[in-house]
Amino acid sequence: MSCTANAVLEAEWARCRWLWNECCARSKKAHAEGEKCGPARLDKMLTEARTAMAWLREGSSVPQQQLIRDFAKSRAKALKDIKARLPQRQRTGMPRFKKKHQADPSLNYTRRGFRLKDGRLHLAGGIVVTVVWSREVPEPPSSARVYRDSVGHWHVSFVVPTLTEALPETGRVIGIDWGVKEAATTTSDDHDLPHAEHGKNAAQRLAHYQRMMAGRKPRKGQPGSNGYKAAKKQTAKLHKRVARQRQDAARKWAERVVRDHDALAVEDFKPKFLAKSTMARKAADAAIGATKRALVEMARKHGRAVHLVHPAHTTMDCAQCGARTKHALPLSERTYACTACGAVSPRDKNSARVMLVRAGLQPG
Repeated sequence: MSCTANAVLEAEWARCRWLWNECCARSKKAHAEGEKCGPARLDKMLTEARTAMAWLREGSSVPQQQLIRDFAKSRAKALKDIKARLPQRQRTGMPRFKKKHQADPSLNYTRRGFRLKDGRLHLAGGIVVTVVWSREVPEPPSSARVYRDSVGHWHVSFVVPTLTEALPETGRVIGIDWGVKEAATTTSDDHDLPHAEHGKNAAQRLAHYQRMMAGRKPRKGQPGSNGYKAAKKQTAKLHKRVARQRQDAARKWAERVVRDHDALAVEDFKPKFLAKSTMARKAADAAIGATKRALVEMARKHGRAVHLVHPAHTTMDCAQCGARTKHALPLSERTYACTACGAVSPRDKNSARVMLVRAGLQPG
């Protein structure tokens, strides 16, 4: 992105950030006084602010109006959670102030606020951005979001209607069990997903950059030095690289599984299950949640049937006869032996076959 476009987008974000903080302040005041602070009141505030401030009028009204709507939705959701008396950990939380050097820019444009012409993105307010396209846009988008990530790269995401790209039928089905020794164990030996350990491979360099940040950390209220900012940027780059490696491996594996099978029986794995265990770090490095999400999205994109199986007792049931062991198997025991029918198989392979049985699919 050119320096001019970067400066213009940052200026647009500065106006939107000020507007968001003003909404937070007025919402907080209205809540303390017992008054309402709905979208109509916030729209009136925006009109008055644009009339009184020439600096705010220099920006487009489209992202500012969209920001007002997003703020109103977020506040309404938080108030609804409070009235429903949900536990604190399940509440959305009231919108908070966005700090200048901590909040990443994000601008939302509706259909009338942008257009695509000659491979360029034209935004409201006379902003023209040259885009490096990752893929073609299949249908005219209904909205666009322009945002900057932690590394400093600008991206744009479009909302388009979903299209199903049907694949030829293969007549095969597969059961998938998630784990930490292998990220995914399937009923097909050719489609098992080994643990790539991308985070473990980058841990030494990450610790180096984090030590640099700790040694150059500024005092509270003071701006960071150039050395601190450089170390922080290197840390963000490394985190982003690991995340992209995990995402790339998950998508390639998901595409291969979906292409070769008509139906998938997938363990409905909850990442919080292992987040509180001694294997939390290894489970996080395996990115099971992101891999499962990529698999489900790929299957639905190509019209494959996805069966999410509840994970309860999948390691205790026998895939051959359906008998259940009296006691849960310890994690150190990697072989499943059924006491009813005498079947012996690797523990994860047995669980993958249990997925197929519970989904009503025939392994053969």
